[in-house]
Amino acid sequence: MAYLIYLLAFVGGFSIMSLELLGGRVLAPYFGSSIYVWGSIITVFMLSLSIGYLVGGRLSLHHPSLGRFAIIFVAAAVCLYPLVYFNEAIMVWVFERIEDPRYGSLVASGFLFIVPTVIMGMISPYSVRLLVQTTESSGQVAGFLYFVSTLGSALGTLATSFYLVLWFEMNTILTLLTLALLAMGLLAAIASRRVRS
Repeated sequence: MAYLIYLLAFVGGFSIMSLELLGGRVLAPYFGSSIYVWGSIITVFMLSLSIGYLVGGRLSLHHPSLGRFAIIFVAAAVCLYPLVYFNEAIMVWVFERIEDPRYGSLVASGFLFIVPTVIMGMISPYSVRLLVQTTESSGQVAGFLYFVSTLGSALGTLATSFYLVLWFEMNTILTLLTLALLAMGLLAAIASRRVRS
């Protein structure tokens, strides 16, 4: 089971950073790609992740299980996929009301990315709770888990910026991320049933 949880954390980290980089592509046609825009994106993602860490930690206190963990991945996918259809409309709506690239990009980033990023932020603390068996090993387990998750983030950054944006349209990449999260949720749900049986 531990290897599966590490895989789930890896994919979660990969998806978060891939989405963050795509955020720059979404906002660029309207607000450019200045330091203001990237500052807005990074701020929204950091705040969303911090909320996700807090909520994920709280959820992990109440009967943690692979089945409940699977729900987090499915929820992240369900909240991410609408961006494929609505990101353009949201960007137009925000741009028509706030043309200033500082505040417009901040508001647009909030509308687009807060919910899926908060949910993906729940993955790491929930993973730690599923893996920790004793308080003596908690530091080592958490350290290795964050290593795996951050490695996923690094590879997600490289894969998206070096390859995916060259090979696919943005909506295709969002769809692939959605499918990856759904696949991880399904994998966790199947493993949960096997553990119970």
